[in-house]
Amino acid sequence: ELEQKFVKKRIEMLEETMADKASQSPFGTVGGTAPMGEFWDPASFTKEADVNSVKRYREAELTHGRVAMLGALGFLLQESFHPLFGGKIDGPAVYHFQEISKVAPNFWYPVFLAIAVAEVGRARYGWEDPTSGSLFGLRDGYEPGNLGFDPLGLYPKANDKASVDMKNKELNNGRLAMLGLSGMIVQELLNGKPILENLSQ
Repeated sequence: ELEQKFVKKRIEMLEETMADKASQSPFGTVGGTAPMGEFWDPASFTKEADVNSVKRYREAELTHGRVAMLGALGFLLQESFHPLFGGKIDGPAVYHFQEISKVAPNFWYPVFLAIAVAEVGRARYGWEDPTSGSLFGLRDGYEPGNLGFDPLGLYPKANDKASVDMKNKELNNGRLAMLGLSGMIVQELLNGKPILENLSQ
């Protein structure tokens, strides 16, 4: 009984701490979903961080989550369907960069250029001019991750609850994708087999 009381008290203290962090967060409760509470920061990255730093963390989390979602999909798709380069790029996706470099050495230059253009555009949209004295500052009115890109009109602008739900879904799927893609990479490096082949065993 004493142990149960201690556990209950500890849970209450953690909930109070997370609620307090959420109230101080520039995002409110966005990113905090059950069962992790309103503001999940077990490593205390935001404990001593200022508002701008917390916004940069969220910007990085969203950006890496989006890349990971595309990467995880790319792993599964490319290993199953690869008509480019005459179908010569086959096997585990973790080695496809090297394989493409052998078949088409100049292929990556326009890809890197496109990535650079996209990154510069993102920086100019949401980040302060580094010559103004703030090297890593985000613009005051900029919401991390919100580049105004919604070609399908999926974002519910008129409904606050629906917009929070949409943001939480993106964050949670991005977090899962980062873990999932990491697992895919490690698995293929360990046994040299494509992911779907690993799943079928």
